[in-house]
Amino acid sequence: MLQDYHVHALAHGEYEYTYDWLKKFLITARKRQIQELGFAEHDEFLSRIDTSILKRLQEEFPDITLRLGLEVDYIPGREDYIRQISQSYDFDYIIGSVHFIDGWGFDHPDLRHLFEEKDIDQVYSRYFELVQMAVKTGLFDIIGHLDLIKIWGHRPRRHNVLFYVESLLNSIKAAGMLIEINSAGLRKPVGEMYPQQEIIELMASKQIAVTLGSDAHHPRQVGEGLQEVRGVLINAGFTHRASLQQRQMEMLPL
Repeated sequence: MLQDYHVHALAHGEYEYTYDWLKKFLITARKRQIQELGFAEHDEFLSRIDTSILKRLQEEFPDITLRLGLEVDYIPGREDYIRQISQSYDFDYIIGSVHFIDGWGFDHPDLRHLFEEKDIDQVYSRYFELVQMAVKTGLFDIIGHLDLIKIWGHRPRRHNVLFYVESLLNSIKAAGMLIEINSAGLRKPVGEMYPQQEIIELMASKQIAVTLGSDAHHPRQVGEGLQEVRGVLINAGFTHRASLQQRQMEMLPL
């Protein structure tokens, strides 16, 4: 029962939201046995979403359940904006992600070099502090790519990563939120899924529910790496994954 809840048809704005373009994503999804596909554009492209296209595609692909999501950058001070845009469509889920640390787009290739100028432990501490703040807003259903901060392969030196995430996981569990297991890290320099296996095992012990996502920005990336993700989850003790419809959760077998 594979799902892919993290698909960007518009990528970073370079593609158009057309029937023919989105259909390519579904063709790949069908080939890779994705039964549930969620288009979750970046919030800056909200105005380009056309739900009538999704309705037409659902009719043509009855074997794939389509969902409408949105990935929103959490930046302190954006809470009212996030609350407002979350109501602009009948979303099935909202993914909260941190891509900026105090104005620094740390995952952008052009800004990667700034890691060399910083204390990596302080970077990790601030990143997870921001994720914790995102959780506490109560505005999101899913936390996206939980440990994205490792994208270029930088690791904390003074503490194991679990030092930074355990209290965060407790907050996510208490809030009834979900964590996305995102395969995109397998395509990045770090070479592993988000979050890493140690964190996934800790999530399993805390019984935190999960969704799956490829972070596809092109049709060829739909579902990429998700069979590997499924295997890691099953080995960690997961038996189910979450499905969301109109922001209501149902657990389905992996």
